[in-house]
Amino acid sequence: MTPADLKTRTVRDLANLAKKQKVPGWHAMRKDELVKALLKHVRSNLSNRENRRRTGNGNAKFASHPENTEGRLIKIKEKFSQIKDLSFQTDGDGSDRSKDRLVVMVRDPFWLHAYWELDRRSINRARVAMNQHWHASRPILRLFQVLREGAIVSARKIERDIEIHGGVNNWYIDVRDPPMTFQLEIGYLAAAGRFFGLARSNVVTTPEAGKENTFDKNWSEVAKDFERIFSLSGGYSEPENRGDLKEVFEERLKRPMGDTIATQFGMGEAAGANSEGKIKLKVEAELIVHGVTEPGAHVTLHGEPVRLRDDGTFAVRFNLPERRHILPVVASSASGGEQRTIVLSIDRNTKIMEPMIREVSD
Repeated sequence: MTPADLKTRTVRDLANLAKKQKVPGWHAMRKDELVKALLKHVRSNLSNRENRRRTGNGNAKFASHPENTEGRLIKIKEKFSQIKDLSFQTDGDGSDRSKDRLVVMVRDPFWLHAYWELDRRSINRARVAMNQHWHASRPILRLFQVLREGAIVSARKIERDIEIHGGVNNWYIDVRDPPMTFQLEIGYLAAAGRFFGLARSNVVTTPEAGKENTFDKNWSEVAKDFERIFSLSGGYSEPENRGDLKEVFEERLKRPMGDTIATQFGMGEAAGANSEGKIKLKVEAELIVHGVTEPGAHVTLHGEPVRLRDDGTFAVRFNLPERRHILPVVASSASGGEQRTIVLSIDRNTKIMEPMIREVSD
């Protein structure tokens, strides 16, 4: 619809067109006024359509591309929130624990293994207490060297702060110059240096340096050698910390701490140890998971951190119970910007054959 086209039409045609376009006041207009009103109406409609088109495209772009500024900010906030949340749901009845605890175990002369259970309400209390310092704070395991005078702790000296992250409930810590005595504290460290502690561990002493184990260990390995680890971790010498340590061992190993035979194989094995006329046969299987990633990366196996060697290689050995195992191995870059996951699926299916009894002549 152009001005030249409109001017060639009669007043009656222009009036009917203005009526259809719902031009206000059309019935009192002359020909020139009708032409101007119709052109203005057309321009207004075109402008409204263009605005709707631009707005619609903008919304579509926003919906189809979540990596916009607002979406990135939301993702960054969620990531920081997950990194700082040290509360961890343990296997059990699904309820939050009211008791915060941090337990440290000696794995060998140069490695400690920290395990914690923190209630989400404790994290919220830390957030409120730290106020404006919370946003720049970092979750920390603070390692203390404990100095003794005989059996009495005389002083604690900060050895170093180890930055950790949420989503896990245990951490491996390398230590030096065995034998030495250590204690850990878990909490949040603000940029100004203020430390808000949530729980303090038992006191442990590393043994004299000897031959190191080739492979890393987890709870299944702890089950085999728990008496030594329990003893090295202060279980028999620190009465004030023995309760948490014993509780964690019994909960994670899912059995009471009794005598050696009963604890390792169960009461049935202990009762039948002296039976005559029966040959005993017990077979277990172990799995070794090994691989390589970038040096300095963070690796977890089934949610538990894995110790990397200097060249980025790792190896984990653990017991393989009778069932199907789904084992996700996750490697994250040191900055946290990249993550790779490999999932292992392994079945153990053991068949116990019927015993064969042969008559043996004299």
